Amino acid sequence: MHGKCWRDIFDAIRRARRLIYITGWSVWHKVRLVRDDNSISEYTLGELLKSKSQEGVRVLLLIWDDPTSRSILGYKTDGVMQTHDEETRRFFKNSSVQVLLCPRVAGKRHSWVKQREVEVIYTHHQKTVIVDADAGNNRRKIIAFLGGLDMCDGRYDTPRHSLFGTLQTFHSDDYHNPTYTGNVTGCPREPWHDLHCKIDGPAAYDVLTNFEERWMKAAKPHGFKKLKISYDDALLRIERMPEILGMADAPCVRDDDPEGWHVQVFRSIDSNSVKGFPKYPRDATKRAIRAAQHFIYIENQYFIGSSYNWNQYRDIGNPTGAPTQRILFWQHKTMQMMYELIYKALVEVGLEDAYSPQDYLNFYCLGNREAPDASAPSENQPAANTPQRKNRRFMIYVHSKGMIVDDEYVIIGSANINQRSMEGTRDTEIAMGAYQPHHTWARKLSGPKDRMSLWAEHLGFLEECFTRPESLECARRVRSLGEANWEQFASNEVTEMRGHLLKYPVEVDRKGKVKPLPGYETFPDVGGNIIGSFLAIHENLTI
Repeated sequence: MHGKCWRDIFDAIRRARRLIYITGWSVWHKVRLVRDDNSISEYTLGELLKSKSQEGVRVLLLIWDDPTSRSILGYKTDGVMQTHDEETRRFFKNSSVQVLLCPRVAGKRHSWVKQREVEVIYTHHQKTVIVDADAGNNRRKIIAFLGGLDMCDGRYDTPRHSLFGTLQTFHSDDYHNPTYTGNVTGCPREPWHDLHCKIDGPAAYDVLTNFEERWMKAAKPHGFKKLKISYDDALLRIERMPEILGMADAPCVRDDDPEGWHVQVFRSIDSNSVKGFPKYPRDATKRAIRAAQHFIYIENQYFIGSSYNWNQYRDIGNPTGAPTQRILFWQHKTMQMMYELIYKALVEVGLEDAYSPQDYLNFYCLGNREAPDASAPSENQPAANTPQRKNRRFMIYVHSKGMIVDDEYVIIGSANINQRSMEGTRDTEIAMGAYQPHHTWARKLSGPKDRMSLWAEHLGFLEECFTRPESLECARRVRSLGEANWEQFASNEVTEMRGHLLKYPVEVDRKGKVKPLPGYETFPDVGGNIIGSFLAIHENLTI
């Protein structure tokens, strides 16, 4: 949702009359959801939720409990991941907003060492907002938001992905860039790209059920807490509220409505968090890929998989070292494996001279660059000899977890393409898969709005060939634009970038061999090997 996502969530919370349920990897009470026309709402999320609870709305927050953040006898630690969990809990203390910090726990059947590993390494990664909404005729219904966005610092952005231009407006109290520490005056913010969705209809009740089951499990008292009132009393029994429609009565569009959607909710969670543990995000992703007939478009924070087919390091275990370098290394191995398989397939049909692996598979990243603003105050400019002052560029953090198949089926959620999101017993996740029966590949009634909207943002314009993403013309055109954008991003000359889509800086030869792009073995300004590095020590932090 381009910019409107935050406004839509704000409006949905503001209009709620009976319940507001929120889950998050991180929820920060200081975040401001509305930032329009260079102005920022006076309401923070925390103030909004307190206000709604004072109106009699049941407000429940289920937040991952980061074991490294603690507040003991006045001694406070922010935690390794800086999720603000303890800070948000303290803010709502003594209010009618109920906050339940939920640790990631392993089953009792596991060893003590394994239990500590799960608690420290894995997380509750679901991001949902569930509220009641107007259904007409004085009735209420359940709607839900889910996807990759946590309501915390650093997430608010627009399709422009500004580096410096919003530091005095939208991001004046929301600067976020983990690359820079200490005095960050004049440093670019880290732009953020994500995907989120709103579910209105019966599927929203599945998101509600997920919250209720997780809350009941997490709220179950243990030890001395059994003597106190359990948190599970906080859940509203909507089946006893005649004004709130149940799932069977939830409004649905007619089958002949050309704008109707069919939606299914998936979750990845184990029996230590709820009953049963279906691995649906993984299975849904696999089924969608296998069903593809024309093309697949993926946006994801990670792309690590198919270890059984890596040509090296198959039996060494999970990689370790600097987390980012491990991720880049295994992503490189995945790219290498895929390109080699495509080349072998071309050889089998005798087309290796006519086509290259990149005619069928391409990898991209996002980045932006801003020319200096002569009107900007000098005190907000970095020192003249710093890379950020000279080059004024930064990568856009791709946090999306989405996939579009054949311009007819879409998956959006919290699950990354890596082992910890897909396995079902590591991070907990939630996603939705949807399609429009009147807009399948065979019977399109209009253009592919979802993907074209994303491509317009990433490329800065649209061309007719983009409507045929399966065509060789489109694949080569987008690749050429990505290469040109990379050259502009990496150039010594600072210029405004129209498009943000960058060809991933590796060189792929006609036989599918992947090497660093000559002259760009490391990332501009910040360093780090583009193809990563490997250390053979077992660890699960990144994959």
